Amino acid sequence: MLTIDPDRYAEKYGADFRDEYRKRQYSYFSGWHTDVTAAVNPPAASILRAEVVPEFGGDTQWTNLVAAYEGLSEPIKRLAESLRAVHRFRIASDEDSKISKRVNANLLIAEHPVVRVHPETGERVLFVNPGFTDHVVGLTSVESRRILDLFYEHLTRPQYTVRFRWHAGDVAFWDNRATSHLAPSDLDHLDVRRTLHRVTLIGDRPVGVDGRESELIAGKPFLAEAFVAVA
Repeated sequence: MLTIDPDRYAEKYGADFRDEYRKRQYSYFSGWHTDVTAAVNPPAASILRAEVVPEFGGDTQWTNLVAAYEGLSEPIKRLAESLRAVHRFRIASDEDSKISKRVNANLLIAEHPVVRVHPETGERVLFVNPGFTDHVVGLTSVESRRILDLFYEHLTRPQYTVRFRWHAGDVAFWDNRATSHLAPSDLDHLDVRRTLHRVTLIGDRPVGVDGRESELIAGKPFLAEAFVAVA
């Protein structure tokens, strides 16, 4: 169980945690992510319970990656289904900071299909992640960035998203295999408290349309007895 509370993070990582957090460099739409797809078996789902929330602000948004895939044109669907991409957890900050040391000690890199088949529903999912996808395998850096930007812009279109307003005691349970989510960024300048508790469920290796599984490049799979401490 992970408690999400900036005050507790600052206590653990130091008073400059908020500045360190703002330095984290992700790709394209900063903030949108599917949890820890840098792992070869990303979490299957997450459960988040609100304990303390502000009177306003702090909403969470989700986007439906099945609907996003279905909204692609047929030629782009076929292209996406043929591609694989490398996902990695990275942080751009002081190498000597506590949080950097923790991340670097738990390096995670995996190669996933760009379109995965949901293991329970059989639906096809646009499985690229603005928070973790590094590059598309086999493409030039320019080609990779352009195609990823196209997918990122597409999956965050309003018609695929939902916005959730938290109240104390609320519980959200989402399928990490078929969604991306956006944590709130409208509270840093306000003197408010927001405390939530999260439980993450272990997932399986994604499988592409061609039946090929994801591949481990660095790190270890998530196991019940071994928790890799990245969020």
